[in-house]
Amino acid sequence: MGRIDMTGNEEFIYEAIFTQVRMGFLSIRDIKENINEAIKDNGFDEEISEKWAAENIEREYNKLLIESEKWKSPTDTEKLIEAFDELCKQNIIALHNAGYTTSDGESEVVEVEKVLRENGVVSDGYCFYHEQDLSRAISPEDSNLYMAYQKVDNSNDSVTLEVGRKVAKVLTDKGFKVEWNEDVNRKILIPDFKWQHIYRERKRDLLNYDQVVEMMLRHKQPTIHNSNGEDNSKSTSEANHKPKFWWKKLWE
Repeated sequence: MGRIDMTGNEEFIYEAIFTQVRMGFLSIRDIKENINEAIKDNGFDEEISEKWAAENIEREYNKLLIESEKWKSPTDTEKLIEAFDELCKQNIIALHNAGYTTSDGESEVVEVEKVLRENGVVSDGYCFYHEQDLSRAISPEDSNLYMAYQKVDNSNDSVTLEVGRKVAKVLTDKGFKVEWNEDVNRKILIPDFKWQHIYRERKRDLLNYDQVVEMMLRHKQPTIHNSNGEDNSKSTSEANHKPKFWWKKLWE
């Protein structure tokens, strides 16, 4: 069945299939579970069968698999991963696909910040893109990616501006064209961004934010308070403490 032959409800479910496959965060099995749940929740189960959904999921994945063989490395996605890793090393929390909205993303950041502080580290800021941002980037008609940035518990525009500048610089250093006029009320835009990512069983899980915490702790000296109340900065190994981790997968 081609998309031109689909009903409105089938088109709605197909769009969800296309997006989840193209994001590349979930296994085929997990996507099937999500889609079947969406069909039932929307009351489409009498019109749309699990077989129809499974066939379209497999078809879209196989199309992406063939496309992936022609991707030129580094892809925009690979460069973005490198940029986020670099930001983490610079003590900036950088999260992939953080929730569905900006508010969701900010909540995810706060949870990561809590774990960092439990381990003696306070971040210098954060950035993220959320699922709606990524959905737009995947769309052939509007392949742009927006990036939110800020610092936890901050209301100082000068601090926000500095975070934005750090994020924009790292993105630029990784080869991206960045559109941002340093207005702290506007997100950073990467125009003509091509999201190219496919799920692999042993591939790095970008939604596992424990990895963000680990990376940041490796490159930041925790603050340890002595008996006099003074701050003594030591490396993670010198402090000789085990990191405390928190994480819940967004798709659970």
